[in-house]
Amino acid sequence: MTSSPYPAGTVRALLATDLMTEATRQALEARLLAPAYEPQFFDAATYELLRMVAARLFPQPDRAAPIELAAAIDQRLLEGLSDGWRYDVLPPDREAYRLGLGGIRESARVMFGAPFEQLTGLQQDAVLQAVQNETAPGPLWDTLSANRFFEELLAEMTENYYAHPLAQEEIGYVGMADVPGWTHIGLNEKEPREPAVNE
Repeated sequence: MTSSPYPAGTVRALLATDLMTEATRQALEARLLAPAYEPQFFDAATYELLRMVAARLFPQPDRAAPIELAAAIDQRLLEGLSDGWRYDVLPPDREAYRLGLGGIRESARVMFGAPFEQLTGLQQDAVLQAVQNETAPGPLWDTLSANRFFEELLAEMTENYYAHPLAQEEIGYVGMADVPGWTHIGLNEKEPREPAVNE
């Protein structure tokens, strides 16, 4: 994680203004104040595996409390919702996630003789790299494209990460303050409500 181009607290400061709609405010506050999540689609062990995969793909060492990425996936799958796309070589999302996480578990055992959760960070990275490269061992990968599953997983986690207001703050996005509209749209132009960028 790099330092934020906007001062810490930018999003929370905007929440206290009349610059965003009530619906937007409620959505952002729900993401900022999300309570601890208990898995409902995955069993506890599979959910913990998903969380550990997320921690390797989106390390957040500078955060006291990392942005939780697994919860939205579990909730979406529980509700039977689509994320809007899937590769035609993959089964429906629920089955793809069950097979794919099972494949990661298998690959960890074949490659290192231990569960993914017990591997070192470098070993976990090696397992995920093998999945991405379509070289991961284990019979489950005979029924599921490892590379396509990895892309699906990474894409969904990326969407979940950047849907969080603190991640948006990190990249200098304050588009949620949309009530007045956006009139300064030229190169390097800023609205008066946009904070100064840290130098």
